[in-house]
Amino acid sequence: MSSSLDFDFIIVGGSYAGLSAAMAMGRARCRVLVLDAGEPRNRTTPHAHNLLLHDGDTPAALAARARQQVAAYPTVQLLQARATSAEKLPDGTFRVSTAAHGAFAAPTLLLATGLRDELPPLPGFAECWGTSIIHCPFCHGYEVADQPTGLWMNGEMVGHMVAMLLNWTQELTVFTNGPATFSDDVRTLLSQHGVGLEETPVATLLHTGAQLEGLGLVDGRALPLRVLYGKVAWHQSSDLPAQLGCELDEVSLLRVDEHNQTTVPGVYALGDNCTMMHQLANAIGVGNRLGGVLSRNLILGRTLPELA
Repeated sequence: MSSSLDFDFIIVGGSYAGLSAAMAMGRARCRVLVLDAGEPRNRTTPHAHNLLLHDGDTPAALAARARQQVAAYPTVQLLQARATSAEKLPDGTFRVSTAAHGAFAAPTLLLATGLRDELPPLPGFAECWGTSIIHCPFCHGYEVADQPTGLWMNGEMVGHMVAMLLNWTQELTVFTNGPATFSDDVRTLLSQHGVGLEETPVATLLHTGAQLEGLGLVDGRALPLRVLYGKVAWHQSSDLPAQLGCELDEVSLLRVDEHNQTTVPGVYALGDNCTMMHQLANAIGVGNRLGGVLSRNLILGRTLPELA
């Protein structure tokens, strides 16, 4: 595949949001290129949940089936490639370069580039992430309900998360990994509901494979635990938005308007990189809606001037 100006849309990111948009565009007979580096955020998660018709399927199987279905549309091209740079050209089109397949251009660019979680540098954390260290009770809480559970978190939001997690388990301990920084009101909430509070820093995570078994503290104690909800920081997984000048909001998500357009006209964002709703169903829905809207705008832009 060589450098080309023949695409109506370039989508960077071939996971659920990007592929959903590509399917809508392909069905509208738009010419679409999807560039995907093959590193989805949920690649360590064994099963996808809270996804109607596919509850419990593996993310890998879902992604493979989605690529197969999208590839059936002849105007959509899927390319396994990492986008290394992006720029807006003087004529208003966008050029996206790859390391091994050259550069491609289109008048509209969709960034479905996702987020990268910043995991604590603790032994065992990365090994358990996505399996027994999880981030969302709606995605994973049902399967791990009523087990000894921890919450890795500090600050005032602890109160909110504790109130939520008590719906799934009554065996709950908050690990602040240092002095707690929340108010007395939160402490009272924990006490009233029998929620433990452990402020001693964690030294290591005890685990067998991806299954968490406990937390080892710096004072030598080992606390048994089967599930840990981890509130970790994130950052944009791609530097393409920064290269293009797209603005971030206060929580490091891409700032978009009601149409998912970033602060750079012609550049749209979809999926985890621009929303707090990090669920597969949301990514698929947003991708479908944006793909349809942009396809409609392109079709009308081509035909209405000729009718005038």
